[in-house]
Amino acid sequence: MDEVTAFSPGHITGLFQICDQTPDLLQKGSRGAGVSITHGVTTKMSLKTSSVPSFKIKINGTPTKSAEVSEQVINSFLSHVGENYEIYVDHEVQIPIGSGFGSSGAGALSLALALNKALNLGLSRIKTSQIAHIAEVKCKTGLGTVIAETFGGVEIRVKPGAPGIGKIKSIPVNDDYTVACLNFGKLSTKKNLSDPEIRRRINESGKKLVDKLITNPNLSDFMAFSRNFAEDVGLLSPRMRKVLEETDKLGITCSMAIFGETIFSLIKRNETEEILEIFRKHAPSKKSAFITEIDYKGARLID
Repeated sequence: MDEVTAFSPGHITGLFQICDQTPDLLQKGSRGAGVSITHGVTTKMSLKTSSVPSFKIKINGTPTKSAEVSEQVINSFLSHVGENYEIYVDHEVQIPIGSGFGSSGAGALSLALALNKALNLGLSRIKTSQIAHIAEVKCKTGLGTVIAETFGGVEIRVKPGAPGIGKIKSIPVNDDYTVACLNFGKLSTKKNLSDPEIRRRINESGKKLVDKLITNPNLSDFMAFSRNFAEDVGLLSPRMRKVLEETDKLGITCSMAIFGETIFSLIKRNETEEILEIFRKHAPSKKSAFITEIDYKGARLID
């Protein structure tokens, strides 16, 4: 059949609380706050009937056998159909992988939307997104990313869970704001979500700050509380600390994208050159420092 294409924004989490004690995968998730960005994952896929089910996954044109979340999504969709298919998937990833940009959630979500269309299943947007959420939770690559990327904007996740279960509150923002990013490298979501001490610090700080932000949702507090959270959790590396010291002197609040060795800030457009000058000075490569827009649309099919 013809190729089906879908897009999911990336997502940066500034602060969160782990809510994964329930055995119900749809109820597992996080409370927290973050921003969806126009740098994301575009997934192109095609399929044909086959005698045995199989799939081939590429990331940025290179075949991979380590796309665990995508495999989980494919297997879930194949369980809904009576036929066998040969499935071809190509994730075009515009964001650093494993660095706090929600790449696994965006890959899962864009693939789920594309598979629903390609297989003519007619599942609702919410049901389709729930399959992506379950895949992320099972693989321990995220808890609240999928619900955030489904709806877009700058959000507070006030109730944990998958799309249709969890609840989101929008933080008001106008077109004058953009997102500045500086990526140094990866941090393991799976490792950090499994560390008892880090979990304790996340939940202690995250619950208090999320509760506070819900009472008065605004960008200034989102950035300030994100920074408080990063300090409380204690994952800031020495090179991240150097950048934060310089941006603090400018009076621009930056924080850490959870989980990644990544600095970010929601800033006014007239501040972009000032912050990029600092970011570029510390950037390990030309692509490491960049500006991206807020994505207000959420994940979607592309004609």
